[in-house]
Amino acid sequence: MGFTQNIKKASFWANVMKVGCVFFVIITIVALLVYSFKDVFSMNWEGVAETNFNNGRWLNFFASKIVLSFVYATYITNKNTK
Repeated sequence: MGFTQNIKKASFWANVMKVGCVFFVIITIVALLVYSFKDVFSMNWEGVAETNFNNGRWLNFFASKIVLSFVYATYITNKNTK
């Protein structure tokens, strides 16, 4: 089945959301570890917030992960839909 036929199904979008949410959580955790490894393991949450979220940085942090998760989930779901 082609992509254009798959996107017309509600089950396709339900699967995209399932895969996308899991991937979003995983990529967020990995990004926090990459950008703030020392602060995360020392439990310095103010340092994590300052590095990743304060002064409007939260928008860039989450927007890129949401877009990446959606694209990845759509690709994987389309690939595995029969």
